Amino acid sequence: MCYPSYIPPKFLQNGLVMTLFAAAWASRNWEKTVFEPEPLYQQQIFTGAKSIPLFGLVAIPENPRGTIVGTYGITGDLDDQWLLRILGRKAYAEGYAVVLFDWRAHGKSVELSPALTSDGLYEGEDFVRIAAQARQLGCPGKFWFAGFSLGGQLALWAVKAGMELIQSEENLGLKDEDIGGGVVICPSVDSNRSLKYLVQQPIGKYLEKAIAFRLKKLAWRIHDAHPGTIEAAAIERANGIWGFDHELVIPRLGFPSVESYYDATSPLHFLPHLNKPTLIIYAEDDPFFDPAIIPELKQLCVNNPKVDLFLTPHGGHVVYFNSKEGQLLAKDPDPWWAWNRVLEWVGNN
Repeated sequence: MCYPSYIPPKFLQNGLVMTLFAAAWASRNWEKTVFEPEPLYQQQIFTGAKSIPLFGLVAIPENPRGTIVGTYGITGDLDDQWLLRILGRKAYAEGYAVVLFDWRAHGKSVELSPALTSDGLYEGEDFVRIAAQARQLGCPGKFWFAGFSLGGQLALWAVKAGMELIQSEENLGLKDEDIGGGVVICPSVDSNRSLKYLVQQPIGKYLEKAIAFRLKKLAWRIHDAHPGTIEAAAIERANGIWGFDHELVIPRLGFPSVESYYDATSPLHFLPHLNKPTLIIYAEDDPFFDPAIIPELKQLCVNNPKVDLFLTPHGGHVVYFNSKEGQLLAKDPDPWWAWNRVLEWVGNN
């Protein structure tokens, strides 16, 4: 099936400008652009891998046609992740049950557990276990694992974990046909290359500092909520994204270096082996990721017919705010081009 091209407004044809626009304007005005109402979510505590509790929201329409299970990027929570809430509104309006959750060390999940992030090693299984528990609540298959940015990396791990868990003795009560696949926007697929690229850019190093500041706040929240689980001195030393992982994450996971940890969690290694339909929407002008990754990503997706790559010249980091011209071409009701393509693609799979 052919999908409409993305046509950004002229003033947003630069990836960095698009990304900053999202932070400055879209994050405060997004509700004016979406016509679907907020679903009536019910709070739910799920149990993830290693019995870690995770906070989530569940909304089930009448006669649901499937279920979207989604989370967000490197920082934030369900209250402030507006792009994820847009997906929730649009998916629910199209008849999908919706499960959104605060992933490890984020949002209300921090109050439930001192577990730190693992960039997919455990989060992939978290997705699948959440899907299995959501099914018991009335959410039907097919289950589609969704995310963007680092959350997109986690959702790719979920597709991998779903394949493995269903084939194992512990299949969680799910069947192969219950897993639809994955839908991700601008996923992180190689943290080693992209983090080095980001900090070498004139503005990128300031973006990295802003993310690192929020990561440090997360660490202090865990420290305060679960005394004795994280050393204050380690948090003080955790400057930068690399420093956060070096001081707090890899010691618990047993990796000798941050580089080896990033290599182990890179989805590029397993993209050729995914056997469930997976959509990757990726912008060539994403300011967070090394553009040198794109040729390799293209080749890997070409070699696996189960993976559809929508590679666009513009879009910035996950935003994909569409122009009026683009909306008319796509026959979209709103400017959120990427989520509209996601739901269109899911509906055809």
